[in-house]
Amino acid sequence: MAAISDFMERNFRHFNAREMVDAARAWRALLMDGGQMLLAMAGAMSTGEIGISLARMIREGKVHAISCTAANLEEDIFNLLAHDDYEVVPDYRDLRPEDEAKLRDRGLNRVTDTCIPETVMRHTEGRLRSMWAQAAESGESLYPVEYLYAVLEDPEVRKRFSAPPENSWVLAAGEAGIPVYSPGWEDSTLGNIFTAGVMKGEISSHRAVRTGTEQLQHLANWYRERSAEGTRVGFFQIGGGIAGDFSICAVPMLIQDCREDVPFWAYFAQISDSTTSYGSYSGAVPNEKITWYKLDVDAPKFMINSDASIVAPLIFAYVLGE
Repeated sequence: MAAISDFMERNFRHFNAREMVDAARAWRALLMDGGQMLLAMAGAMSTGEIGISLARMIREGKVHAISCTAANLEEDIFNLLAHDDYEVVPDYRDLRPEDEAKLRDRGLNRVTDTCIPETVMRHTEGRLRSMWAQAAESGESLYPVEYLYAVLEDPEVRKRFSAPPENSWVLAAGEAGIPVYSPGWEDSTLGNIFTAGVMKGEISSHRAVRTGTEQLQHLANWYRERSAEGTRVGFFQIGGGIAGDFSICAVPMLIQDCREDVPFWAYFAQISDSTTSYGSYSGAVPNEKITWYKLDVDAPKFMINSDASIVAPLIFAYVLGE
């Protein structure tokens, strides 16, 4: 066993640490048994450069589909194009409102300790706006990720890469041909820009971007195909929110609403800092999902209450055998 995995086995024996190792072991076992894994990703993981480890997971066949917030989708591209222009603010907890305003006026958008430059957002907007407008005029409709793939295929854009392309999980997903879903895409910088373009008459129709229900149907069909092949699919969730809520519902929809005989998710693990209180779905224990036709009684289930920016790369390393 390699160094990281061995360290985890020897030291992480109790509490959240043990839960993390158990989840990693079960992920590895699912893959060894011919199963596949969907990754649901919330939070600011792309700005936290999760692509360094996630891209390798995708390229080595450890992740087979992704459902992520639209912010994670676009921020992987922003990092790829403008990594060297990002600014880190180590003392972000001490910032006053006046300090925040100074960052804003310098064109910097803060995500915890990391500031994304407004210039990369506007550069990406310039690339996409003509694509959106042309698609709307021709009646074409594409998924959000498909537009970003088109941007990344441009040789001029590739010359602008500021981060190593092997660290981009979006590039890796495109190369591997795995589906990427971004429910609630309008809740993102690019989704806001697109909506503004329609409102100003620069884009003639909202239909240039495919809807969330179309994405859900695509995911359901993806799951249905694997079920027909006898492939068991697990569900690994980082954070809470729509990325996980949307994608995990594909199975109960097929079972309860389409009246189809498909298996429940074969595995579930979540990294969350939310607790079970006040009806919080993000903090709900995995067993609650049994009543919603998402998981069966004997499915491996794990809830890791910790920092995903630390835990997720460690789990990925274990699954990769590092």
